[in-house]
Amino acid sequence: MSMDIITYDGTFEGFLTGIFECYNRKIFPVDIVSGNGEQKQLFAQKHEIQTDSAKADRVWKGIQQKMTGRNKEMLFYAFLSEEQGIEMKIYRFVRRLFSEHFNIETDFGDADVLNLTQSSQKVKREAMRMMQFVRFQHTRDGLYFCGIEPRYDVIPLVVGHFQKRFTDQRWLLFDLKRNYGVMFDKEKPQEVTISAKEFSQINGRVNENLLEEGEEFYQRLWKTYFTHINIQERKNLKLQRQHMPRRFWKFLPEMMILN
Repeated sequence: MSMDIITYDGTFEGFLTGIFECYNRKIFPVDIVSGNGEQKQLFAQKHEIQTDSAKADRVWKGIQQKMTGRNKEMLFYAFLSEEQGIEMKIYRFVRRLFSEHFNIETDFGDADVLNLTQSSQKVKREAMRMMQFVRFQHTRDGLYFCGIEPRYDVIPLVVGHFQKRFTDQRWLLFDLKRNYGVMFDKEKPQEVTISAKEFSQINGRVNENLLEEGEEFYQRLWKTYFTHINIQERKNLKLQRQHMPRRFWKFLPEMMILN
């Protein structure tokens, strides 16, 4: 019996194409990894899958028809966790999903179901935090820039939120950890990468000479406001860290006064 490994381009669409090809070629892979992933099986036969939107769409529609309610997006959220081995967990789940005649979404006795549910919930929480704990900086060319460093790849989940809130502005949300971002030009969001970094890779702060005139003033004003509404007698850093993890502080101008 041959050992097969599926490799794909790292995108969710590419991964779904890989699942399609597993069925189409009657392959039962020992692993599914992105092109940049680690291959553990030295003597396995590798199948490089080219992303095909039509094939991916067929798989996704099939999953949507079998899943219920809020769980319809569970596998996508879990995929964005980037956890090691997440592809095989999703693949095994999908095989069960298509073969069983009952709802497996709450079969938490199955380790894959439990793990995927937990992973998707962690990604959802991280996405909510990204919508709460971000601060944009206004640059000289009229662009609002925000550097973030989320634990999971949540940009695809938060773009819609910012697009609805800032429909009349040009903005760029950039993931410092994954080196890509999404730019909105008042019409549609587009994925971008940046080669010449004109901002800090540590906290996403734009170089001062590139900031719009008055941006630093507004940041100082915001810090002053935060300082004055912060009642010293009620300061509770432990509770504050529970609601706003410290890893976000370096991205928030108002929290710099607490570091």
